[in-house]
Amino acid sequence: MSEITFFLTAGFAGMVVLGVPFAIAIALAVTGALIAADIEPAFLAQSIISGSQQFSLLAIPLFMLAGELMSAGGLSQRLVDVASTLVRHMRGGLAMVTVLAALVFAAISGSAPATTAAIGAIMVPAMARAGYDKAFAASIAVSAGVLGPLIPPSIAFVIWGIVAEQSIGRLFLSGIVPGLMIALGLLVICWVHAWRNDVPRLPRASVKEAALAFARGRWALASPLVVLGGIYGGVFTPTEAAAVSCVYALLVGLFIEKQLNWRELPKIFANAMRTSAMVCAIIAVSAGFGILVAQEQIATNFATWLAANVSEKWMALAALNIAFFLLAAVMDEIAIMVILGPMLIAIANKFGVDPIHFGAIIVTNVSIGMAAPPIGYCLFIGMAISGLSLTRISRAMWPQIAWMLVVLFLTTYIPGFALMFQPAGR
Repeated sequence: MSEITFFLTAGFAGMVVLGVPFAIAIALAVTGALIAADIEPAFLAQSIISGSQQFSLLAIPLFMLAGELMSAGGLSQRLVDVASTLVRHMRGGLAMVTVLAALVFAAISGSAPATTAAIGAIMVPAMARAGYDKAFAASIAVSAGVLGPLIPPSIAFVIWGIVAEQSIGRLFLSGIVPGLMIALGLLVICWVHAWRNDVPRLPRASVKEAALAFARGRWALASPLVVLGGIYGGVFTPTEAAAVSCVYALLVGLFIEKQLNWRELPKIFANAMRTSAMVCAIIAVSAGFGILVAQEQIATNFATWLAANVSEKWMALAALNIAFFLLAAVMDEIAIMVILGPMLIAIANKFGVDPIHFGAIIVTNVSIGMAAPPIGYCLFIGMAISGLSLTRISRAMWPQIAWMLVVLFLTTYIPGFALMFQPAGR
């Protein structure tokens, strides 16, 4: 093992175990490798600049800001009201409201934490008051947040599109069926929980009440149509769509719903900037990491070794899924995509996996990791909303995690599952 390889593998892993923030750990690993190889340290600064100057990266802070604006502007409450009139009278209906509202909000924010926070803050207390076990209520909000990275537009697909140099629009489409299947399974889990625990049903919404909810929620429901219709209608790119989402959310919140005011905007912008800075810092410092990995041929060598020792594609994909799930449970999902991206792509190329299909596999894995114990981001949001411990929420999560793994299996081994909505002739 060369000194560069040592710093990029063992050195980086050691710092992560010690709790060093990921962006700093990556930067220190690259710095150590540069010093060991007697390469000009200015390389790190140059790679950070080049890694942060990709136009597609603008979509990340913009989608995060859009999610913050829509949550603060009352659009998430409107979505909950619409979903409530549709299914609240069914067995497990209030929990189903959480899933359906998250499904639509996911098509606005593109973020799992934003979806969990926006919908969970409303629905977890409401479910607890209606007789649901509070741990289950929190676990459904956490699980529904997983839809954020899968239902287009998606921040995770933007990041993978940059790493893998694939069409972000086509990657968005590959997440639709996995996302909808996860949502369908969560609805069934809600029904089963309510049936087993004899949770009382709520009264059916009247036609007048439903019509009023849809009328009040029309601006929230129109947002995904504006964003996705603009992308696939060729009006604007995914990055431009993120900017349109922000403008739309700002105008609706200020002048139509009137739940936003100018004094709140600095705090909303600061929250979005804080989250975006963490994500973009990891991506920026990882540019130099990726260059050195390519120079040392670490990814290529590992892919060659795997191809020589694993003869079947299905076995290689199974091994990757197991490794990815375990890593996602203890490591930042964005860091996994950015750092291991070159190695994962090399393996996919060795086994002839379609790059868009492979992107769907990776992002489905990442999405599950957002809710998987012990450090899934959405779990901590669920803890903050419910006031419950990580252990209690994690115990209630396992039926949902099991279903998500079934969807991951289908996504992995049935390419048409992820590629169903791809444009003809591609």
